[in-house]
Amino acid sequence: MKLQKLINQLEIFAPIAYQESYDNAGLIVGDATNELTKALICFDVTEEVIEEAKSIGANLIISHHPIIFSGLKKLNGKNYIERIVISAIKNDIALYAMHTNLDNIINGTNKILSDKLGLKNQQILAPTKERFRKLVTFCPSAHIDTIRKAIFDAGAGHIGNYDQCSFNILGQGSFRAGENTKAFVGKKGELHFEDEIRFETIFPDYLESKIINALVKAHPYEEVAYDIYKLDNQSMQIGAGIVGELDNKEDELTFLKRLKEITQAACIRYTRLRNKPIKRVAICGGSGAFLINKAKASGADIYITGDVKYHEYFDAEQQLIIADIGHYESEQFTKELLISYIKEKFPTFAVQISDMNTNPINYL
Repeated sequence: MKLQKLINQLEIFAPIAYQESYDNAGLIVGDATNELTKALICFDVTEEVIEEAKSIGANLIISHHPIIFSGLKKLNGKNYIERIVISAIKNDIALYAMHTNLDNIINGTNKILSDKLGLKNQQILAPTKERFRKLVTFCPSAHIDTIRKAIFDAGAGHIGNYDQCSFNILGQGSFRAGENTKAFVGKKGELHFEDEIRFETIFPDYLESKIINALVKAHPYEEVAYDIYKLDNQSMQIGAGIVGELDNKEDELTFLKRLKEITQAACIRYTRLRNKPIKRVAICGGSGAFLINKAKASGADIYITGDVKYHEYFDAEQQLIIADIGHYESEQFTKELLISYIKEKFPTFAVQISDMNTNPINYL
């Protein structure tokens, strides 16, 4: 299997367009046309992980964190990042990262911890806005099925768990073909009226070029009329964090102990208990202090994240418990998520999770 085939599938699951502006997800090192032998999945790419990949014959490493965040001006091995990149190139090992694009989908980083905690009715904690566009186009009635299929195949028409969503209405279009035209219907120099379907559908902004190309290719007219509208809708499938509910209320310390056991966290740093049971739980893996107010607004009883700074704990204001379980601990299950997805899509492809614990933090 070519690397590009796997990349295409991974980016259907977690589109690169959903990464944050500071991020560097995607193919970092390697040639997408290369044939894959085996893939190794890890949390961070370290020199030990590179050696592990070599030892098992893997020529692809898929990590959660990118090895490169900012630009490299030299490659002379003066730090671990440069040494890893040099080693990967020398050994023909591709490096691919799925970071905030995986964090920002409802079935991504935060879902797997939510599932392990038994949360129901899961929703995005901070949904994104202005990521959708509406396409409106017009075509002869006899060609609507072909055009509709082409647009849906290009990725349009998804609303939540529904696909192939559109609105269609019959109307009448008019035009007059000029002397240098090759009109599909009508005569040059004469006003023509044609029974047409007005077709409307929604699509994510990053697919705009692909969808317009599909429309133009499938449409019989020489000049294709269409409109693109920017929508202000929130996306309940895209955004940061997750909030959900337990089937039954739990005592605060009982829940915290269960959280510690599930994540194998060496310690949990948390704010003052409120002497109220835990029912509604908000989660953001990684550095999630920026969502504390969103977690409070959601009515969560506890907010689970990592990398909370001292003064940020005061923001709990006894409205909820902030529980910092650690950056690695809150996102570690991305490895399970990715291997499960890849095995589902490519059952015969050789892929395994790294044996390396790449958490750089130790506790005494």
